Amino acid sequence: MENSTVSFYFNLTMFVNIGHYRYPVFVFCLLLYSFILSANLVIIVVISRERTLREPMYAFIALLSVNSLYGSTGFFPRFLVDLLSDTHLIARPTCFTQIYVIYTYASYEVTILSIMAYDRYVAVCDPLHYHSKINSKTVHKLVFFAWVCPTCNLTIAVNMIVRLPLCGNNIQRVYCASWNIVKLSCVNNAVNSIAATLVAIIAAFLPFGFISYTYLKIVVACWRKSSEVRVKVFHSCLPHVMSCVIYSITSFSDTALNRLNLDEINPFVAIILSLEFVVIPPFLNPLMYGLKLPEIRRHIVKILPLKISLKM
Repeated sequence: MENSTVSFYFNLTMFVNIGHYRYPVFVFCLLLYSFILSANLVIIVVISRERTLREPMYAFIALLSVNSLYGSTGFFPRFLVDLLSDTHLIARPTCFTQIYVIYTYASYEVTILSIMAYDRYVAVCDPLHYHSKINSKTVHKLVFFAWVCPTCNLTIAVNMIVRLPLCGNNIQRVYCASWNIVKLSCVNNAVNSIAATLVAIIAAFLPFGFISYTYLKIVVACWRKSSEVRVKVFHSCLPHVMSCVIYSITSFSDTALNRLNLDEINPFVAIILSLEFVVIPPFLNPLMYGLKLPEIRRHIVKILPLKISLKM
């Protein structure tokens, strides 16, 4: 084992010196963060105050918006400060806290999407027993599963990373990422790499395999039904399918970035790839659910001073 070094700070090295352009970039990112907060809060408020939306499907959508607020708040404030700073040092406790928040956000996202897929599966494939299967007790159990399992998993993982002896403090990201810290470890990276890969495969393929299976069953169930029923199911499931596809693509970009040599990639491309999964889903989810689902869209129009009617 190499001689380990104890540093109280990590250095985020992916920030590019863009001179005075940092100010318009800061304003753009601040507006983006403000929109994410506002749009997701509108979805949460609309679903929580309207009695007609107090159904499991809408409760899960609100849960997705809560998670978007959680993940965005774990990333944007620190990122905005770094945009205006000449140095990009982050204290060890702050770094590990950011890792915990961002990766629990990612885990919560995929578990919430999984229980939403199960909800749509029961609604389409077994509609007569929907209210008996997806009752308030079941919803509470599913929400408990969506939050507790990732929390336990990430608590153990982050605790293991904290204990690693490190031989350096440079992190090639614009935020703290677990794999980048593992690569700084003085111990044999082969074991860490195999373990991390196995965990990533299990964490990714199990929920996405389940989601794919449920939608395959939904397609089969709708195949012989009338076109009117198929259209109704399509409009009900489309936002969720789009959320799953967007999250799959953005999380894959982040995972692929961990395996690439960042010195050989354009720095701006690397930054975009690293930001996708913490920016794009929280930005697009409220748009898709707020605009594509007429029940939510109708109530949003009521509470907001919109002068232009939304034609979808």
